Amino acid sequence: MSKRIVFTGGGSAGHVTLNLALIPHFLQRGWEVAYIGSTEGIERELVEKLDGVRYIGIATGKLRRYFAWKNFTDPLRVSKGAWQAYRFLADWKPNVIFSKGGFVSVPVVFGAWLNRLPVVLHESDLTPGLANRLSLPFADKVCVTFPDTLKHLPAGKGTHVGAIVREELKKGRKEQGLALCDFSPGKPVLLVMGGSLGAKRLNEVIRGTLDELLKQYSIVHICGKNQRDESLQRKGYKQFEYVQEELPDLLAITDLVVSRAGSNAIYEFLELQKPMLLVPLSLAASRGDQLLNARSFEQQGFCAVLQEEALNEASFLQALKSLADKRSAIAEKQRAAIGKPKDALAQVVAIIEEAAH
Repeated sequence: MSKRIVFTGGGSAGHVTLNLALIPHFLQRGWEVAYIGSTEGIERELVEKLDGVRYIGIATGKLRRYFAWKNFTDPLRVSKGAWQAYRFLADWKPNVIFSKGGFVSVPVVFGAWLNRLPVVLHESDLTPGLANRLSLPFADKVCVTFPDTLKHLPAGKGTHVGAIVREELKKGRKEQGLALCDFSPGKPVLLVMGGSLGAKRLNEVIRGTLDELLKQYSIVHICGKNQRDESLQRKGYKQFEYVQEELPDLLAITDLVVSRAGSNAIYEFLELQKPMLLVPLSLAASRGDQLLNARSFEQQGFCAVLQEEALNEASFLQALKSLADKRSAIAEKQRAAIGKPKDALAQVVAIIEEAAH
């Protein structure tokens, strides 16, 4: 009888992309694969496209750090989701659960614990997120991207595996990327990525400086769901709400990156040696994980950083000019960092297989 694995994680693309990198390896090994996510989240949109993966949608509630009326009703949804996950896991009897985090993962991990099933967590940020902190007591192992994350975990439970970068991102074709955007070769390309949920303030600044930027760059703007501005039809400016299959080709033509500071994305830019200007989410809009990620990368010389509170059109243009001036030095630091290969994906696969036994 073939082994079975359940993946979970969602709420944003960052909580799904690692699962998308792992799933093919288990399918190739003959495992049966299921994915438990929300009924309407981005994880459903991304996972249901995959052949050989069974998708199960459950009720979810957001884990908020601020007052909202839904804080009174969402615990009921989380409880319902935990019951749904418990029932599916009891019936399907997987060998192991792998959780990437996000609010949808908590009821799944709890349902796995009730079924006495082994759970492996993954934490890509420097400090564990709320969902993983809640899941931690029910997990057997935690894989981490930053070595400093181990200080925040119980002794012996965490393993530093490093960053997992999807292999397909390294196989982009420049000619395909240029054709996709209708760009002329020769002009440097600036990739702006606000995350799968978008970055409203970052989008406003890009559009407010568009005339100035287009004098020097062709611009790929991944602006988030429902964030396209159809009135801006300019040669050298291409907007996308979100990209998946196209991303390797877009990265192949990219010279500089402007991005939020989610761990998955910035490690991918590092692996591909893309000098980056990071605009991390502020404490007012997050728990501060992106601030820590950006500070770590800045200290290692991999990027420049512009804080959200200082973000305006003038400061953005100045920070981008500074990044362009330091581009060679940053690329050199990046090359040195990735010169010591570490197969993080193989390590995670091995940890999951060991937990399954």
